[in-house]
Amino acid sequence: MSSQNPEPEQSPDPKTLKDPESKQPSEEPPNQEPKVEVEGEEEEEEGECGFCLFMKAGGCKESFVGWENCIQEAEENKEDIAEKCFEAMSVLQKCMEAHADYYEPILRAEKRAEEQAIIELEKEKEEESLGAQEDSKDLQKKSDG
Repeated sequence: MSSQNPEPEQSPDPKTLKDPESKQPSEEPPNQEPKVEVEGEEEEEEGECGFCLFMKAGGCKESFVGWENCIQEAEENKEDIAEKCFEAMSVLQKCMEAHADYYEPILRAEKRAEEQAIIELEKEKEEESLGAQEDSKDLQKKSDG
């Protein structure tokens, strides 16, 4: 009844990621090696990260692969990733929003990170404003004194 996995380097089984009712993998490839570090870089041939598997198991696989390829190309060519891959990221974001039932955990984490970044920026602006006010007061005291 069990069949051999034609792609033994892929873990966990993407079928289990698609099926929310399946809580445990039905089969695990025997003797699977963990990710291998090669000169400080992860060797993707051995297996993909859980995040990548999750992203590819949903309805936005093509958009995610396009974004991944864009990032890789930008890194290889020492280009600005944000500028080069803005369009690919936008396509992926729209796809994830269209498939929000599956990608909800990622969308929620992105929203929290964005909210935290806004809070940090507001704190920095407030600190800069207070610092500028203090500098102004110090200059005024020196000129008065």
